Amino acid sequence: MESKKYLFNEEIPLENIEKGIKRKMLGYNNDLMMVKIYFEKGTVGARHIHPHTQTSYVEKGKFEVSIGDETKVLYEGDGFFVPPNVEHRVKALKPGILLDVFNPCREEFLNHSAL
Repeated sequence: MESKKYLFNEEIPLENIEKGIKRKMLGYNNDLMMVKIYFEKGTVGARHIHPHTQTSYVEKGKFEVSIGDETKVLYEGDGFFVPPNVEHRVKALKPGILLDVFNPCREEFLNHSAL
C-alpha cells in the first residue's frame, strides 16, 4: 500500500467526511500518512482516540485544540503533537486547514482507489 510519488493538488479528490469537514489524502505508505483537513468555522472534530502517533500543523485559521485534559488556542504556523492512545479534539474558531501526519498509516482513511 503506497501512494503515488508525486501528488498534484488539482488531481487529489476532496472528500466530504462529515458536515463542515473535508480532507485530501496526501502521501502515504504502511508506516506514514499525511492528510490535509479543511474545517468550516465552528466545526468540531469530536473527541477521539487512536493508536497512531499524530503531529499536526495549522496551515490556516485558528483552532481550539484539546489533548488529554489540556486545551490551547493555536494559530497559523502553530502545531501540536498527540501521543498514541491519548484523547483529543479540535474546534475551528475560524475557517481553517490542518496538515495531519500519522504513524503508522490510518488505513481506515483510505478508500479503494489508491492515489
